[in-house]
Amino acid sequence: MKIVFWVSLFIAFYTYVGYGILLYFIIKLKRAFKGKPVLLVVADEELPECTLVVAAYNEEHYMADKIANCLALNYPAGKLKFLFVTDGSDDKTADIISQYPEIQLLHRPERAGKIAAIHRAMEYVTTEVVVFTDANTFLNKEAMTRICRHYSDATVGAVAGEKRVQIDENADASAAGEGFYWKYESTLKKWDSELYSVVGAAGELFSVRRNLYQNVEPDTILDDFMISMLIAAQGYRIVYEPDAYALENASENVVEELKRKIRIAAGGIQSVLRLKPLLFSFKYPILSFQYVSHRVLRWTVTPFFMIIAFLANLALAFAGDGWFYSVLFAGQVIFYLSAILGFILEKRQLRVKALFIPYYFCIMNYAVFMGIIRYFKKSQNAAWEKSQRKK
Repeated sequence: MKIVFWVSLFIAFYTYVGYGILLYFIIKLKRAFKGKPVLLVVADEELPECTLVVAAYNEEHYMADKIANCLALNYPAGKLKFLFVTDGSDDKTADIISQYPEIQLLHRPERAGKIAAIHRAMEYVTTEVVVFTDANTFLNKEAMTRICRHYSDATVGAVAGEKRVQIDENADASAAGEGFYWKYESTLKKWDSELYSVVGAAGELFSVRRNLYQNVEPDTILDDFMISMLIAAQGYRIVYEPDAYALENASENVVEELKRKIRIAAGGIQSVLRLKPLLFSFKYPILSFQYVSHRVLRWTVTPFFMIIAFLANLALAFAGDGWFYSVLFAGQVIFYLSAILGFILEKRQLRVKALFIPYYFCIMNYAVFMGIIRYFKKSQNAAWEKSQRKK
């Protein structure tokens, strides 16, 4: 029972905290021998031609602001193209875009899902680099130059931008938890990128070399993650660029955030099954180490080991195996009670920030359970399943 407890606790701790600590010391050691990474400076004439692709489904409320944001991006004249695809939209999204001749619009009434729209858009992309961004996110003015400068390095096949969640002082648990989570994720991605490669990119903002792009299967749930990881599987690095960021509002509430997390979890288990060669790759061992540590454990076994650790700790505490196990169990009980209390208070719209993190953490792991069930029940559709965002 002690072995079961310590193994389970170690895996849970390593997944969420230990990997970050290990990565921190590895980066410190690497810098001691090789120094800090040098900031890339690329002249305008050396930046590649680029196409910004936006897939939008019924985004009429965001579209005018999104277009204004895109047209205000700094990039050398004549080197940046815009391509918006609005397949399936039955609101005014396509009509708004059609008023801008500098934007190439693709629209058909049939809705086949985001990845089908992306595949169709890629048939029209002729530039060396393609950048993807969501319709409801807004980029900083230098985002394109910050991303595309990395392609001067021939080993780089994709570049991931940073996702930033906009929160205010009165944020609820979903907003505050999501914001904290993405700050932590951003730190891990910076270190992953410095060690070797980021493990996957988020659809809010990422880019790839056009000649390395591969169509993913039409039922792919996490198309952004799979597109970028298929490039990594070819031996190219995915670089993280925090100075290129996409700003979006937090989920409307915990229910909307949970819906989004369950979809991601279902896509996560699908991705793990489809990227089996990367689990134990002798060809790219560092990438495999990063992939398993940062993604696979979270999306597969860790939530189960958390339950096992709790039950094993319960048995050891009541078996009288020493005060240490009783203290550990009390700590677990307090943590989960804090999450339950956070849930109760959130229902009553009473917000205590100290409870946001345990509550959001438990929501994340619950979503993994539900996502795995949804995937194997084949009830997760690859088409857009929009979560409402705060206005």
